[in-house]
Amino acid sequence: MTRIVAGTAGGRRLKVPPKGTRPTSERVREALFSSLESVLDLDGARVLDLYAGSGALGFEALSRGAAHATFVESDRRAAEVLKSNARDLPFPGVLVVNRSAEAYAATEGEPFDVVFADPPYAVGDDEIAGVLAGLVGAARLTADAVLIVERASRSAEPVWPEGVEPLRAKRYGDTAVYWGQVRSDG
Repeated sequence: MTRIVAGTAGGRRLKVPPKGTRPTSERVREALFSSLESVLDLDGARVLDLYAGSGALGFEALSRGAAHATFVESDRRAAEVLKSNARDLPFPGVLVVNRSAEAYAATEGEPFDVVFADPPYAVGDDEIAGVLAGLVGAARLTADAVLIVERASRSAEPVWPEGVEPLRAKRYGDTAVYWGQVRSDG
């Protein structure tokens, strides 16, 4: 069972796609959001949840005050589960995009304050680097945007694109969470 940890929808359950996704554990989400809220005020934030799966990260952000979340998921079945979760939760600012993270990241559009990228562990480092570079190249990040990448703890730290500096890294068992932030000078 996956549920929203805190905020206005705290305790609400999320449907999870039947296979092919690995929802971020409650323990990791709780720690991640405690840290995130010390770096950034989520009230009114625009959030991008790449490789969204059930949408646990984006819905958690909405529950904690984000104004809008875009969920990007390439698997059609997972995107349908995301749409169902969006209908069941009380958040108006939700957009579900059934597209690859690489294709979405390279398109122009409104910028985001927070980006979550939680790809399947099998996704290669080069693809992650390409997605992050695409976000920067397409101007999809605000001046101080925070990027959070979740990987297997045995994976290397993501290659941050020019203009993004690493903030921190934290391991939780077999999961590692890497943080980067857009440099306000660049």
